[in-house]
Amino acid sequence: MTALTPPREDFAQLHDELLSAGVRCLLPLHAAGLPGRLWGLFRSVRMFRPDVIFARATIPAFYVRSLPITVPIVYVMHSATNDFERGFFRTVERALSRRAEAIIAVSPENIRDYVAAVRRHPCLELIPNGVDVARFSGQRPACRCAKTRLIVQIGRYTSVKNQLLTVHAFAELIEQVPDARLLLCGVIEDDAYHLAVTDLVSRLGLDNQVTVEGPRSDVAELLADATAFAMPSRSEGHSIAFLEALASGIPVVASDIPPFQFAAHYAAVTLLDPESTRDYANGLIAAMNQQRVHRSSDRIDTCRYC
Repeated sequence: MTALTPPREDFAQLHDELLSAGVRCLLPLHAAGLPGRLWGLFRSVRMFRPDVIFARATIPAFYVRSLPITVPIVYVMHSATNDFERGFFRTVERALSRRAEAIIAVSPENIRDYVAAVRRHPCLELIPNGVDVARFSGQRPACRCAKTRLIVQIGRYTSVKNQLLTVHAFAELIEQVPDARLLLCGVIEDDAYHLAVTDLVSRLGLDNQVTVEGPRSDVAELLADATAFAMPSRSEGHSIAFLEALASGIPVVASDIPPFQFAAHYAAVTLLDPESTRDYANGLIAAMNQQRVHRSSDRIDTCRYC
């Protein structure tokens, strides 16, 4: 595994887990400009000599397809937003599209956006994200006799994930459920947005009720200990965190965007417009009073694109 930029501090635990699993990580030590990133990536390819390269996300796919290499490249398109709304990205992708042996999309929206903005690729495949259902359904459920009721949101700190809306809704919710607590965790992708979240928590006087953390590797245990799961995303590709929450049986409150509609009729799943703070807060309150449910893994697998 390699990357274009040095790892962040919050990647340290995940890095250790990768190494323990036998994954070789060739990561840059220093930040570099475009030429330096291309050279570093080229050196990694020469050193590792892969049989195939999986470029996960659009920008890494741009870089690796620009290299003078003959290794087959698979571009995995999993962005939560349509990258090709931007003219520059459309132009670059049209030039590099056929340098990929295959393009994998995780949702039908990915495919529709790509074909509309670029063109159809000879090998454009839909392979949805998946989760190990047994890992999440086998955890002990949260004890409802506990004094504290915990809401958790898992996702990258970026505006598309809408953590700020969750904090605003929680500030309204806490007036009715004073023992509630909120945990936000995920990779800090946007430093400014992460700072805005922490500032809002302090400004609303919620430092004792809201915990803002980086990424967690104990997601199954975290979902088992929580009372409700929040996911107010503005857009998504095919969210792994959403699938994990469904597999765990935890009550879910999520935005009513198209990628989540397959779960609209699942037990203990509420889809709503999180821009309405009152509706969002009321949805979370209702979720905290619901029991965990068993959601069939077969149904999750077969209905996600119905």
